[in-house]
Amino acid sequence: MRPLDLTVIACYFVLVITTGLLLAGRQRDASDYFLGQHGLPWWAIMLSIVATETSALTVISVPGIAARGDLTFLQIAFGYLLGRLGVAAWLLPGYFDGTQETAYQRLERRFGPGARRTASGIFLVTRALADCVRIFATAIPLAIVTHWSLPAGILAIGIVTLVYTWVGGLRAVVWVDVIQLGVYLLGGIATIVVATKLAAGGAALDFSGFARAWQSGKLAVLDFTPSLSRTYTFWGGLAGGALLSAASHGTDHLIVQRLLAARNLRDARRALVGSGVFVIGQFALFLLVGTSLWLAGADHPGMRSDAIYPTFVVTRLPAGLAGLVVAGILAAAMSSHASAVNSLASAATHDFYVPLTRHREPERLLAVGRWLTLFWAAVLTVGAMLFRRQDTPVVQLALTIASLTYGGLLGTYLLGGFWPRARERDVILAIIVSTGLMAPIVAGAVIPGIPRWLPKLAWPWYVPLGTVLTVTVGIAASLVGRSGGRAAA
Repeated sequence: MRPLDLTVIACYFVLVITTGLLLAGRQRDASDYFLGQHGLPWWAIMLSIVATETSALTVISVPGIAARGDLTFLQIAFGYLLGRLGVAAWLLPGYFDGTQETAYQRLERRFGPGARRTASGIFLVTRALADCVRIFATAIPLAIVTHWSLPAGILAIGIVTLVYTWVGGLRAVVWVDVIQLGVYLLGGIATIVVATKLAAGGAALDFSGFARAWQSGKLAVLDFTPSLSRTYTFWGGLAGGALLSAASHGTDHLIVQRLLAARNLRDARRALVGSGVFVIGQFALFLLVGTSLWLAGADHPGMRSDAIYPTFVVTRLPAGLAGLVVAGILAAAMSSHASAVNSLASAATHDFYVPLTRHREPERLLAVGRWLTLFWAAVLTVGAMLFRRQDTPVVQLALTIASLTYGGLLGTYLLGGFWPRARERDVILAIIVSTGLMAPIVAGAVIPGIPRWLPKLAWPWYVPLGTVLTVTVGIAASLVGRSGGRAAA
């Protein structure tokens, strides 16, 4: 890569780390470290949610999906907004009823400590697996730019991210997210402009090439085919996307942690629903990036789909701009990595360390939280190094892995809300059975050589299936023996 691009990347890393540390302020206790003392503005939380949930997976992988296909992936985002509206209306109020440090504390109030630890343990495992894929995805453009090996790139990402996460906690993570989101969105817009000009022969900006994309079916957005096997349909996007978003933004501590950092319920709702609207626009932008790359002939035979956009950035964008776009890709991915590390440490501290040791001193929990931040950073880095490349787009792969337990978590909250007979043992059994049944389905979809269960079921239907399994098992189990349970959460 050109010296100017490398200089821009290096300067940007320094700027992001410095800004994150300065805006984080002094961390006084665990509440400050994990929840920013509940004082973060709603718009910053909204942008942080968008940056965290999409990160480099969107920037790298979604353009490849559009370059090789069409825009029907956008149907998932319609369901995302629907799911967030449901969470804002029914789940969020329970998180602001009293003081809560994690997403799973409310399950203890409804069912008992066993349910809380079971849900939190599932979150720790699934989040770690999914974010190993995210870090691996981040190392792809870094390898293209620097010619480093993927393990070397993964290690570099892990170390740089750890600096401001370990020191600044959630406050640093959120403010860095805001900066990085703007940078990679700007990079996406710049890519469309450059690719469109190249498609027109390098002349003035000319969008007439999109007429050719329309005629070739590349701009198709809606597919109303009533099918469970087609990956992207309107019905799968609406149902699967809604339940996936309800689970990820209503039960996954990675996102709930940010909502708990809001000043009040009203701000949390504004941040959550606003992120749903924003993410539709973001998905549309990067899908159109992929279409413009197709117009410019950037998709070459034998190239991994996730490498189409990074390769174009390095080889076709002007010096300086290419460096800024690559820095945005890497920094956005690091923000997602930082978010994962901080949320994993938060759940481990409050859901396991505090109940097991009975230590609640704020200063002690701050120290424990920092050590667990270091631990999870190491786990994610090593896990990403063990990941093996395959042809599945990384964004689809990460969402498939997350679908393993999202249905179980969402089903547990549904049982707690509408089925008063559900007891702690019922929901624990339901989660275990649901996860056990979903495991071979998901494993067959993401691990080459593993026999596939339900091979014709598209991944957007995994969360609905897991949710139905959990609710069904929970209801059936509650009908056996004495009825009862605690008051609804």
